[in-house]
Amino acid sequence: MADTTNNSEVVPGENERLEELGRNCYAYSSDGCSNTGVVVGERGVLIVDGQATPEHAERVLQKVRDITDKPIKQVILTHFHADNTLGAQVFEANEIIASDLTRRMMDTRGVEELHVSRERFPALFSGLPVDAGVNNPTMTIASSMTIDLGGLEVRLMHLGRGHTMGDLMVWVPESGVIFAGDLVQSSAAAYCGDAHLADWPRALDRVAAFRPVALMPGSGRSAIGASAVATAVENTRDFITTLRDAAEACVEQSLGLKDTFNAVQDALAPRFGSLTAFTENLPFNVARAYDEALGLDQPQIWTRERCADLQDALNGIVPTAIVDETADVVTDEILVEPDTIEEQPAVEEASENQVPENQVVEEIEAVEETESADELDTEQSSLVSDSDFAASLVLDSDDNALLEDDELLDLSSEDIVEAGQDDQHTSAEQKDGELENEQAEKVLEDAR
Repeated sequence: MADTTNNSEVVPGENERLEELGRNCYAYSSDGCSNTGVVVGERGVLIVDGQATPEHAERVLQKVRDITDKPIKQVILTHFHADNTLGAQVFEANEIIASDLTRRMMDTRGVEELHVSRERFPALFSGLPVDAGVNNPTMTIASSMTIDLGGLEVRLMHLGRGHTMGDLMVWVPESGVIFAGDLVQSSAAAYCGDAHLADWPRALDRVAAFRPVALMPGSGRSAIGASAVATAVENTRDFITTLRDAAEACVEQSLGLKDTFNAVQDALAPRFGSLTAFTENLPFNVARAYDEALGLDQPQIWTRERCADLQDALNGIVPTAIVDETADVVTDEILVEPDTIEEQPAVEEASENQVPENQVVEEIEAVEETESADELDTEQSSLVSDSDFAASLVLDSDDNALLEDDELLDLSSEDIVEAGQDDQHTSAEQKDGELENEQAEKVLEDAR
């Protein structure tokens, strides 16, 4: 039986450790928590990702104080998820930095992300104050930025869509260390609920282009040594492509979500089933892969109601709904036991007012009783117009600290992996990601 909650017996925060990845670079990790990176320069410290709660962030801060008393200058948020961001204020940094697209996702999805995270991971978020809100960055960047910590250069880069639309990677060239966030995993299963699966492998190519000798993933064990890093990147790629291809094959066969879940689980489990969080993440991973295979380029917002609908669908209780075509929102919902449903193809032509059963769980967005249909239309329009938003970043490069000079990166031509010309997006559904990919290519081209 599929379950969207975390039933792990791991106690978050146990077995904490601060591991040296390279000169002046460290990775903090503990059971059940996201990782936090630490970079120490002559003038100060940079933190990568801020933990799930102030309580967990305080434990990181204690470990940092064991190795240095220098002030913390910046906290970098690699993406918008609650388990990486809500403890950031504890470090009292001069700036909390994220990408422009991450800030956009915090604005449109952050509140629901917080609610869902509390429900999915009650033990991890148990110390979070009841009135806690989204922890927004104080500064955002469009695609890349260089920070001088005093004798140590740190580079922030948005390399395209992957784990989320706005992922940042942190690169310390002097030490050959990358802090990859959840773009790369080593001992844990990737979470793909907000992912862009078609684009993710290209982002991994760009990570590999830097030829790092150590890499801190979003959670779990770090990869130390060039061979270990290459293995982590390739295993992440294999996980993503297996998930994507299996879901696409199921949609081509007109299978419903539950059958797709079973098929994808069979495809992934033999190789990846032993990874941490594999079972907990699988329902969300399959739901997103199924959506993307159906042509939904922008991930749907995860709400508590949508999580419940997903669990019902995977456990055999199929939600059906009537759609108000003028408002484009669900106006009624009935849960029907599977025994009462006649056999029919999973993907079929729907009548003007009826959504096919197998697609409903991907199309239902939770509607607050106090919201009007017009407000919902406005919100949904903003979620699918990220290409327009990204385009505005190019016009506003000064405000967003977009660096375009030849000194942005130091890599030689041998370090760069060229992206193939034949894999550019051309479909209407994929155009929202083209500008982010172009900006990522520019970062690599400037490095030459």
